[in-house]
Amino acid sequence: MQESDWAGFFADPQALDSDAYIKLEYYLECAGDPELAAAHFCAEQSTAQWRRVGSSEDLRPRFGARVIGLEVLGTQSDFSYGIGNAKGEPVHACRVTIAHPHGNFGPRIPNLLSAVCGEGTFFSPGAAVVKLLDVHFPDAYLAHFEGPRFGVEGIRDMLQAYDRPIFFGVIKPNIGLPPDVFSDLGYQSWLGGLDIAKDDEMLGDTDWCPLQERSRLLGDARRRAEAETGTPKIYLANITDEVDRLIEQHDLAVANGANALLINAMPVGLSAVRMLRKHARVPLIAHFPFIAPFSRLGNFGIHSRVFSKLQRLAGFDSIIMPGFGERMHTSDEEVLANVDACLAPMGQMKRSLPVPGGSDWAGTLKTLHDKVGTVDFGFVPGRGVFGHPMGPKGGAMSIRQAWDAIAVGISLDEQAKTHTELEAAMTAFGGRRT
Repeated sequence: MQESDWAGFFADPQALDSDAYIKLEYYLECAGDPELAAAHFCAEQSTAQWRRVGSSEDLRPRFGARVIGLEVLGTQSDFSYGIGNAKGEPVHACRVTIAHPHGNFGPRIPNLLSAVCGEGTFFSPGAAVVKLLDVHFPDAYLAHFEGPRFGVEGIRDMLQAYDRPIFFGVIKPNIGLPPDVFSDLGYQSWLGGLDIAKDDEMLGDTDWCPLQERSRLLGDARRRAEAETGTPKIYLANITDEVDRLIEQHDLAVANGANALLINAMPVGLSAVRMLRKHARVPLIAHFPFIAPFSRLGNFGIHSRVFSKLQRLAGFDSIIMPGFGERMHTSDEEVLANVDACLAPMGQMKRSLPVPGGSDWAGTLKTLHDKVGTVDFGFVPGRGVFGHPMGPKGGAMSIRQAWDAIAVGISLDEQAKTHTELEAAMTAFGGRRT
């Protein structure tokens, strides 16, 4: 690419029609001239060859992605991750902001992903290390997507649960038990105060715990718990499966009494989720398998907040994500970025309920609440409820007792003096008491 050609891939953002472009933020490590590398980067993910041989036609004004911001963060001798630098040129670490015309791919998630994190992005000349940090959609693009059907407010209305977190619980063991035993665990947790008892992301339609029988028994158990407690409950059934079975699995589980559905978003595919959203009449809740391999490395891949935004775009009403603490290998900053992706304004779309989780129990609830800074989140212990020494009912009660203490501003130690379930949790699970 000649220097005279570079200009076609740079633009003043004020000169662009903001409704016609999505804005992308990337981290790049590039060898040689950063401006040339950034121009190549835009060309490869949009027009590639922008002029036909023998023609003066220039495709860049309509189809070209444009650099609208380029900051060189530093220079290093080699690329990260041992990729190697055959030419021996200085490697520049850069933050690049790109305006990409969404008319190139339209309101289609597979085509969007093919453009902004496909071959042209990750195989661009000179830019061996790339991470998509964020994506910003104009309202004109978002208007083509339905987004969540229920969202935060819809889930709260279903449960008649306001001004507090939504209390989930992962029925353990995670791979399932015979359906009658499994359903009784869910029933006991609802009696103790859980709002939502859920299948684990690992539990599909298995021989030892088939969805048909599991959803029927848990649907019955949910209704019994509602009658006994006088409060609405949700059974969250995992219907993750081959794409051509999703509608069938939805219909089966819902007919049997599942009133929300868990889908492993990336293994199934976001386009499949968007298809299911058009059919579903119950909340869809995402789980996060297959995201960490893309997002874990600091300077390569795709930041997890991009996945959170895409899951909301596809129609998930709630998004389960890695939470705080060493267990999930995720920084507080990244967790909060994902929470924000669920709750921040995004066109006319409803907010998705964020559910940061990982090894939670009654003693971690206050820390999570304080860090998130809102009650609009889901709290999703597993062993903290189903491994409680007094059983799932006692485990769920310990969670509610912890929240009652938080709500009135007393310590868990003080609360535990008069609440045996909380005291048993603190003895069993240890850790910091807050």
